[in-house]
Amino acid sequence: MPVGAGNVRRGLAQAALLAGVLTGCAGAAEDDTRTSASASAAADTQSESGTAVKSGGTVGPAGSACELPVAFDIAEDWEAEAIDAGAAGEKAADGASADPEEAELAQEIADAILRQGPVAAACEVDAKPAGNIGFLRVWTGKPGDDDPRAVLEAFVAAENDTSKARYSAFKAGGLSGAEVKYLFTSKLLEETKEESALAVVTERGPVVIHLGGMDTEEHREMLPAYELAKRTLRLS
Repeated sequence: MPVGAGNVRRGLAQAALLAGVLTGCAGAAEDDTRTSASASAAADTQSESGTAVKSGGTVGPAGSACELPVAFDIAEDWEAEAIDAGAAGEKAADGASADPEEAELAQEIADAILRQGPVAAACEVDAKPAGNIGFLRVWTGKPGDDDPRAVLEAFVAAENDTSKARYSAFKAGGLSGAEVKYLFTSKLLEETKEESALAVVTERGPVVIHLGGMDTEEHREMLPAYELAKRTLRLS
């Protein structure tokens, strides 16, 4: 039976609430990124874009704001917070009414927001405290046979409305990975913007690090932070 208009409206409200999950999720570890500066990167490093960026700490190791299969440095003043995609999805479904159709819709919305291709949201690093509008998001998946390029292609394909993807290979911290630069077109905003992502595969599963941004200008301003993460990437 089709979902009624009232349920659709409530579903959209759920979507708005779930969008907040990607700006902060309960159960995150204490944010000690300011005090756990990485010994692997100098305090001031030069990005590929030529802009100096200072390390503000590390995420990935046990005890950091986000415990991940990999570790990397985040830019100064950026703030990291962990995301439990499974728990967030269940909470969204539980928050719907007893109507099974509404609960199913809420779960579908949660999956759409918290999962992309073979990976699920695991960590969000907010640029707002540093003066930009955007996030460096980390997505993780289950161990499998796919190589980094295949993982990244599936991730981009799941985003929809993407174009002009340019893939390349990179190495950092003993890891071999794939990187992509591409365009995403928002049908809602009728705007096209640049996005970047990279992927590596570990024994604990694939990891994707993605940089979006409100628009291309914001994306380019945040690239030094993305490049810092890429340059300092290693197993945690």
